[in-house]
Amino acid sequence: MSLSEQYLDTAEIHPIDIVEHLAEIHDWEFDRVGDDQIAMTVEGQWRTYSITLAWSSYDETLRLISTFEFEPPEDRLAELHEVLNATNDQCWTGAFTYWAEQRLMVWRYGLVLAGGQIAGPEQIDRLITAAVVAAERFYPAFQLVVWGDRSTKDAMQIAIAEAYGRA
Repeated sequence: MSLSEQYLDTAEIHPIDIVEHLAEIHDWEFDRVGDDQIAMTVEGQWRTYSITLAWSSYDETLRLISTFEFEPPEDRLAELHEVLNATNDQCWTGAFTYWAEQRLMVWRYGLVLAGGQIAGPEQIDRLITAAVVAAERFYPAFQLVVWGDRSTKDAMQIAIAEAYGRA
């Protein structure tokens, strides 16, 4: 049975309701923060990822933010930004950034659903999975640059192949 079969007869589907259902299916810890927002944790190979999805009816966008703690030394921030640029050049479904004040590595993506479009469960599941796969793929490169004193070029060789698995 596909993830979307149970939603076929529903006239209007709220995307956060779908996310909550997916979290239950995958047995992820989650907290429904409000009608338009959900926060959950997803265990990866390298880290545990805090993932928040929020629906904005104003601009009809489903926003995903996935974070994990990352505390590079101040003297390695320039190298971190260099590897982030190289990483984002290889990402098509979102982008990494570093929030220095919060000491968090962040993956962001916005799914625009303008004109009353509806995101299906498979699409939202893929969105969440893509965030985790990207973090798992590039985490070793971030580590090598920041703490292994490796060049961006060398570190990116580790992330050259996409990681396969399930979030």
